[in-house]
Amino acid sequence: MGRQGKQNYTRLTEPLVRENGVLRPASWDEALDRAAEGFRRNRELHGDDSFGMFACSRSTNELNFIAQKFARAVMGTNNIDSCNRT
Repeated sequence: MGRQGKQNYTRLTEPLVRENGVLRPASWDEALDRAAEGFRRNRELHGDDSFGMFACSRSTNELNFIAQKFARAVMGTNNIDSCNRT
């Protein structure tokens, strides 16, 4: 991100959640709970393969490993791709 990102006063400094069409500040716990609920609801409505993970070769091996582990073990999908093929 560098110095420009850190000193950018328009960047987000806290999570936001949408309520009645309007974004409002929220705690990290509330934001993460809502995200988890959205993933759960999407899996129930559309199945495991409705989720996909995209990884990047510029990321560390450890981050790519945990990304694919999350996709397979938590989300139940093998839909994992990478920018290595482009």
